Amino acid sequence: MSRTRLPRAIAVMTTLATLVSANLLMVPESAHATFGTADIKPIESNIAAKAWASATAGSGSSSAGLAIDGDPATSWYPGQAGARQWLTVDLGGTYDNLRKVKVLFPDRGVAYRYVVEASSDGHRWKTITDRSHNRSVSRGEVHLFTRPGTRFVRLKFTGKQDHARAGVSELQVLNYLRDDLTLGADLSWMDDVQDQQYWVDPLAEHRGAGPHLLDVVKDRGMQHTRLRIWNEPRSENTGQPTPIPRQGPERSLVSAQQIKKRGMGLGIDFHYADSWADPSKQPKPRAWAELEFADLSEAVYDFTADYLKRLIRQGTTPEKVAVGNEIINGFMYGSEAALIGTTNPPYFVDQADIYQSKPGGGLLWRYWRSTDPAEQQLYNQAWDRFTTLAAAGIKAVRDASPTSKVEIHVIVDKDKLDKTMEFWHQFLTRVKAKGHKPDVLAISYYPEWHGTPEALERNLNTMATTHPGYEIDIAETAYPASGGDGSPLPNSPYPRTIQGQADAIRRVFQAANDVVDNRGSGVLVWEPAGYQPMFRAVPGLANTWEPHASINVFNASRAKHILQDTVYTATPVGAAPKLPSTIRMLTTADDTTTRVPVRWQPLPPGATDKPGEVTVTGKTAKGPVTVVIDVMPSHGEHDVTTS
Repeated sequence: MSRTRLPRAIAVMTTLATLVSANLLMVPESAHATFGTADIKPIESNIAAKAWASATAGSGSSSAGLAIDGDPATSWYPGQAGARQWLTVDLGGTYDNLRKVKVLFPDRGVAYRYVVEASSDGHRWKTITDRSHNRSVSRGEVHLFTRPGTRFVRLKFTGKQDHARAGVSELQVLNYLRDDLTLGADLSWMDDVQDQQYWVDPLAEHRGAGPHLLDVVKDRGMQHTRLRIWNEPRSENTGQPTPIPRQGPERSLVSAQQIKKRGMGLGIDFHYADSWADPSKQPKPRAWAELEFADLSEAVYDFTADYLKRLIRQGTTPEKVAVGNEIINGFMYGSEAALIGTTNPPYFVDQADIYQSKPGGGLLWRYWRSTDPAEQQLYNQAWDRFTTLAAAGIKAVRDASPTSKVEIHVIVDKDKLDKTMEFWHQFLTRVKAKGHKPDVLAISYYPEWHGTPEALERNLNTMATTHPGYEIDIAETAYPASGGDGSPLPNSPYPRTIQGQADAIRRVFQAANDVVDNRGSGVLVWEPAGYQPMFRAVPGLANTWEPHASINVFNASRAKHILQDTVYTATPVGAAPKLPSTIRMLTTADDTTTRVPVRWQPLPPGATDKPGEVTVTGKTAKGPVTVVIDVMPSHGEHDVTTS
């Protein structure tokens, strides 16, 4: 994608001395964003409802899928009476941070007796909860548990279910954001705005985190920062060197020091270009434009290895290195550009005698699936050139910085997953044949170009299941907090507001976290201080910026406490239900389960005067809870005790 820096309105000038006085650098323990509001809850995702999950039943019943279809009005029942009355949900892969199982049964007024178990392999099981001696009438229950590596969840009925047959309306298995899912941003533009001040609360007596952009984003939960590297920064229009070589190798060394000084992870994104490289353009660097192909491959190795060694010498070893940026169409285009049909950047076209004089690493997708032998030969030759250059970059990372993970970063255009999967097949097969492989397969996700959040989930899981053994990253994402009169971007349900921005980014975090086998390893927001920004200029203060409330999505998306958030009970008509005074709570830091007091709202007048369902909300110190009360006919003789 082409990157155009958005203009910023500069506020009324004030003296810089006021901003940097010692008094204003005091940092309170907790600071709050001041612009806008956003209600951001910890991420909770039902893996049993995902397209890759499935359900089977011990009785062989074909209706097992009704228990995970998201519709409580449909239910699975065993195909026949007998001892093999169990339902197993296969989540499609293992998960380390599943914490909650919700069960909803089809019949009211029944004391269901069952056991819930978890397993990694479907053979060795661990009991989550044993309700085989249950006497409490309850249409459902919430069970908290901790068991890393869970793939299968099984509910087994035990004994008779009073006056009802066994069955399940809904079985949910809820996933929470892992601590090892890295959340961060590409903040390369911090090189451009060194004269600007960023504060969590610039108008408060104690401004909070600041004045550097990195202070603010780390305070708000970002853990990792990526820097793009241009070989010799040039104007995208003229191809002339820029007066200040921003995002070039020298200046990026300084940015890397700023990142590491704050204890953040560092990513390096080699564009192998002097200006923007993305799916629509991948120009060679000017210094390499007229090299023979073997010399070009050597230049890729030398440049990559030399720069990584410089980073290491100054104590800024990167955790991750991307060999190319959004290289779905290859990179370092040369003479093959005439067949690709490239029209950008302008200098690449205007100076074709230089930039297109020798072969490069552009891919010839126009010949994909061609049955013409000559065209197939051109297709394969382009792949071989591209992967030769990529392998040189991978080898350079392995040799110079062996602790760094190697990332290959592409895109999945809307409804074009087949193209991306062909890319991975060709790329991984060919670089392995050359003796190399990456560690991370990454994509960008911008809904206007790449589709719905549901499509993102499908794309990630298709990559993960087709190519096991690799981490899966979302290397870029962003969402605007304004524009379009607040209407959502194409393919997105989220309005262009601060709340919508938080919700959209939170949804991307969830998609990465839900990749099977815990393979989703990270998400980076692209330039949150400049592109679809999560900051605004502060009125009345010059060159001063504060974060939107949406930036709290980095901290608030992680659950510290998980509640038994729904309680099911029953009472006869005319009787007051007995509501529990405490509910269970799981603390994720130490995996302990305790009970916390709950304060219920009063029942509405006449709530139990006739059969039906009554819902009452409650409050705990850690969040809201709900009780669902089944009001049963008074002539029933079921035991309605509560546990």
